[in-house]
Amino acid sequence: MLAFSGAKSAAASAVGGRHFRFDWLLLAVIALALAGCMPATTQVAGADPADPSAKVGSLGYRSTIAPYMSLRPATPAPWRDRNDAVTPQPKQDR
Repeated sequence: MLAFSGAKSAAASAVGGRHFRFDWLLLAVIALALAGCMPATTQVAGADPADPSAKVGSLGYRSTIAPYMSLRPATPAPWRDRNDAVTPQPKQDR
């Protein structure tokens, strides 16, 4: 019985071994091909953003409406005087 089971396992390993090596070779080739598609790992940030002791730049406040100047109350003036103030002056003939 032992001789029969040993002969059977030897025959199975001779046939199955070649097939088994082919699967490993194919798997290794596929793994190497896919490994070339992986992106390189690089450090994106200098410091860990979750670190509470990490140094950060200072913040400054700048008003978005700082150059605004109120035009109210405007003194009423006659419309003809305002119109004449913005009208271009006529050219003088030489």
